[in-house]
Amino acid sequence: MTVCTPLPVTLLSGFLGAGKTTVLNALLNHADGLRFAVVENEFGAINIDSQLISRRSGGIIELTNGCVCCTVSADLVRGLQELAARRVAGELSFDWIIIETTGLADPGAVAQTFFAAPELRDDFMLDGIVVVVDALHAQKQLDQHSVVQRQVGFADRLLLAKCDLVDTDAIAVLAERLARINPRAPQQRLAQGRAEPGSLLGIGGFNLDASLLAADADQRSPARFTPLATSTRGAVRWSRRPAAHDDEISSFLLEAGEVDLDRVGSFVQSLIDEFGDELLRYKGILAIPDENRKLIFQGVQRVAGFDYGEVWAPEEVRVSRIVLIGKQLPEARLREAFLKSTITPSIADDGKAPKVIH
Repeated sequence: MTVCTPLPVTLLSGFLGAGKTTVLNALLNHADGLRFAVVENEFGAINIDSQLISRRSGGIIELTNGCVCCTVSADLVRGLQELAARRVAGELSFDWIIIETTGLADPGAVAQTFFAAPELRDDFMLDGIVVVVDALHAQKQLDQHSVVQRQVGFADRLLLAKCDLVDTDAIAVLAERLARINPRAPQQRLAQGRAEPGSLLGIGGFNLDASLLAADADQRSPARFTPLATSTRGAVRWSRRPAAHDDEISSFLLEAGEVDLDRVGSFVQSLIDEFGDELLRYKGILAIPDENRKLIFQGVQRVAGFDYGEVWAPEEVRVSRIVLIGKQLPEARLREAFLKSTITPSIADDGKAPKVIH
């Protein structure tokens, strides 16, 4: 069964009590003409505002605004296929799917489903992972529950809920910590749990789009990457802000000039083979010699995709960038391995390691 165009899917995640349902209900109450199919990927009742419910039938809850909700507790693939089949048959009508995970879920497993299951590839498009963070309790949760760090690490967007209960200094400290774990995910502070639809929809977090990674390297806020080392001859520059907390999940950026296609391919493959379970998200733009297009790749744990993107502009510096987000990744070792894929083998004119910038 194939729908005309792939159905966009948003994965809504967050720890227990973070405020996912509040965000979801606010979105459904202000759908602005969009019709959603909400999939609760857990056992138990569907936590949708009762005032929105129009009719219940065959495990499907229909809402007054045209949206539908259901629970998929076991086979997500089959549940999504059934939803899409009923849409094609005209039994249901919706434009977008939102999957709300249980508070203890690792969103990586759900995300991988859309790339690993061939029966989903043509009919569904994972648009992004949105994670709701409880600003009141997040610091303690990040310290005590590794799944919270993993949820943050997988995110394309971070929504900070309950900010009205926390002073601005504490929110700033939390925002800095979240950015150290995942610098590529924009943060939005919510008022009464309401997020603008643009914060959840149309993210394109899994598009092979060079502009997304380019934005990661813009260093648009103090919480973004700050250079700690550089080089004088286009090899690896590595960057990461020192952590104030001993978080298991962290991120770092590798930069190089042009890289050899075979060698960088071997680097990525060995990265996945050895660290696939610890590697949450990764994305790269690669400059390949004698190729005027950017080679774009990204992945979730052990599932990766590659494609050629836009052409390098004449005035653009041909820089290869890789952002890695993962659990206790050996940064120095990976930096050295990536260096071996560069066309210029040395990392400085004298062949010595780059000096630290204070």
